[in-house]
Amino acid sequence: MATAVVHYSAAAVSDRGRKRPSNEDSFGYSIEHGVYLVCDGMGGAAAGEIASSLAVDEVMRLLTARPEGVPLSDLIEQAISAANDVIYSRSQVNPRLSGMGTTLVALVVEERRVCVVNVGDSRCYRLRDEHLEQISQDHSLVEEQVRIGRMTPAEALRSPLRNVITRALGTQSRVTPDIFQLEAEPGDMFLLCSDGLTRELPNQKLESLLSEGLPNLTPLVNLCTRLVEAANRAGGADNITCLLVRAAG
Repeated sequence: MATAVVHYSAAAVSDRGRKRPSNEDSFGYSIEHGVYLVCDGMGGAAAGEIASSLAVDEVMRLLTARPEGVPLSDLIEQAISAANDVIYSRSQVNPRLSGMGTTLVALVVEERRVCVVNVGDSRCYRLRDEHLEQISQDHSLVEEQVRIGRMTPAEALRSPLRNVITRALGTQSRVTPDIFQLEAEPGDMFLLCSDGLTRELPNQKLESLLSEGLPNLTPLVNLCTRLVEAANRAGGADNITCLLVRAAG
């Protein structure tokens, strides 16, 4: 039986939200090279914007090169390490940028093979058959408490510590990403997003909004816009970035 060939399309929308004076999120993607990523920067002044932009530039540069013979997981770890080095080094030589960092979530595809990479609390979801599943795992204080059974998901949503992340690019000299490997099927849709989306919209709402676009294959940029608008209506307390990737046969 022949294996279905998978083709990908993508679109992204980023918005500063209703409360923040600037947008410290960054994103990048290359359909040709199968690389898609979203970063959410943090730091005083414009440091967060600088950190997220540096991460996107470095990861895109290294993963779109993709030399032959190097395992994909090794390439991803090298790209994350290089991005971390660039941000950390810049913060060490410029006191104004001290402590800057960024989250990162990325999707890297080779035919049907998919690698999801994350550092921090930006997320990757997969919508399959109108069911939304979170693939990445947040590196945040409350989510780690939930995973070990010390806090319920409902308590995590109300916790005053929900903004505390336990891992980020650039804040330490080294960082370890999580890498999840799976297979794509025609019809799958992947959502990469910053926490400005997920703090405003519960998973059920995300699932509903994305599923509405399936029957008539709503253009991905329109779906991204709907998600951003819904997050802004719900409060828009942070920058909001959505990147959608659709797999088709």
